[in-house]
Amino acid sequence: MARSSSGFVFGLTVAALAAVGFLGFRASTTAPAGFGKPQASASPTAAVPGAPGAQRNPGLPPAASGAGERVVYSVGADRVWLVDARNQVMRSFAVAPGNVDPAPGVYGVTSRSNSAVGTDGTAIEHVVRFTSVDGVAVGFSAAVRTSTAAPDPSMRTGGIRESRKDGAALWEFATIGAQIAVIP
Repeated sequence: MARSSSGFVFGLTVAALAAVGFLGFRASTTAPAGFGKPQASASPTAAVPGAPGAQRNPGLPPAASGAGERVVYSVGADRVWLVDARNQVMRSFAVAPGNVDPAPGVYGVTSRSNSAVGTDGTAIEHVVRFTSVDGVAVGFSAAVRTSTAAPDPSMRTGGIRESRKDGAALWEFATIGAQIAVIP
């Protein structure tokens, strides 16, 4: 009798672990923008004292931007680098930020949306959020259509806009929890 009850307990344990794993995966892909409210890290591996705008080759990751696989975003240069685990730049591109900038530091991707409407009313896709500043979500996105209207300067926006092609690349690269290193 002890054998059959231990087999039953083992089966329940396996089923419980599978259910927890599945629910954890589902939660990680649908977490809301403010979930966890990440704060900038004081990690010395991503702190950057110099401005990368002076860098001549945008194909290289900025000096002292961290180590390992990461997205590097330069607030001052309006540029993004997708860096692999070997510190090789897989892609680099210019971006057009909103008027709310994140503080320099290291963040993790907190939520993603395949499509949404930006705070400026623009239809966007491949939204990758990593922090918020005073209640304004900050993240990368691509406008579905090119807008000819000038943005309303009184509206606070944290959208860091990229081309649709660059947005698709960042979407594939930066999954939930991926490291975002924000530098000056």
